[in-house]
Amino acid sequence: MQDDDGLSGRRTPRRRSVRRRFATLYAGLFLASGTAMLAVVAFFAGGSIQAVPGPGSGAAVPGVSAAAAARIASLEHQLTQAQSRQTQQLLLGSAVGLVVMGLLSLLLGWYAAGRVLRPVRAMTAATRRISADNLHERLAVDGPHDELRDLGETIDELLGRLERSFAAQRRFVADASHELRTPLATMRAAVDVTLGKPGPLPEQTRVLAGRVRTELDQVDGLLDGLLTLARAQHELPSPEAVPLGELAADALAARELSAARALDAAPVAPVRGNRTLLRRLVENLVDNAVVHNEPDGWVRVTVRETSGVPASVEHVEHVELVVENSGPTLTHEQVEELTRPFRRAGPDRTGGSGAGLGLAIVAAVTEAHHGRLDLHAREDGGLRVVVTLPAAVGTEVQA
Repeated sequence: MQDDDGLSGRRTPRRRSVRRRFATLYAGLFLASGTAMLAVVAFFAGGSIQAVPGPGSGAAVPGVSAAAAARIASLEHQLTQAQSRQTQQLLLGSAVGLVVMGLLSLLLGWYAAGRVLRPVRAMTAATRRISADNLHERLAVDGPHDELRDLGETIDELLGRLERSFAAQRRFVADASHELRTPLATMRAAVDVTLGKPGPLPEQTRVLAGRVRTELDQVDGLLDGLLTLARAQHELPSPEAVPLGELAADALAARELSAARALDAAPVAPVRGNRTLLRRLVENLVDNAVVHNEPDGWVRVTVRETSGVPASVEHVEHVELVVENSGPTLTHEQVEELTRPFRRAGPDRTGGSGAGLGLAIVAAVTEAHHGRLDLHAREDGGLRVVVTLPAAVGTEVQA
């Protein structure tokens, strides 16, 4: 059974905090230096303690009576014991103070690490906000000219190069759309004029013209797919509330499939996005399910809310589009290749009029709408494609 991420048996590695490591390192260094200092103090304090004979055990001193000598020895012994107790109390107090300061150093290290890493957190948050649609934004790290500011300026320079690269790619897409469609239209018109001339044409010429027209249609479809793929990867024009159920019904009707039999769509919230791109997404999924199917196979399209709540609930978060079909059994490796441009899986996916861009366009459109695409090979053959898209914010679901 697969989890929500479409993966099984894969665990997300535990995130290790740099701030925690800095605080632990700071406290560890403090405790190590404090322990070393306490050991030096104990060494010198212990060296000053000497055993003094107890009362009555001292040697006789000339000119001093035995009672006076015993009294002196007793006082020396008491003084030694007092010094020993003071040294022990000093070492005990130092050890307790070291433990307390160690805990305090941990808190101070946590605070200091947070202050030092604050610019890094700000750069991380700003970098996450920047995408292909707002590459003009910059981190603009202020403060002293240190290593962190150098890092921010380096990232800003990288964003500048990316912005110029994306702009050049958009210009190329626009130029290619004009420069390539014009000669294609000219060649198609020439073929039509040739076929429309009065009088009989040689059969070989007619066959050749028909073949050229077919190839021109395939090239035109390939060009349209490439332009759609590039447009979906770089921009999301004119977002609006789009009902996926209606798009699915239209796509099934265009393929002359009965929506009543193949479509399972309860009233759900619309998704927010570009209607043209989302229509292309749905059409590509339905076309893929119909073309790469088995004879007398079936196609099932489902539109539903991921939360599974009734349609009377006012607000939903995501809408799911599920397209399934029968067909040959696919391996996991083949399924992983399907979203790559010009890739097909299986012997029945190597021919035909398709350009191998259908699911690649679906993946690009899904990513442009901040959604998720999951492909699963069905156990009894065929493919199950799940597209999860965010619902339009603040949209009420009509029962």
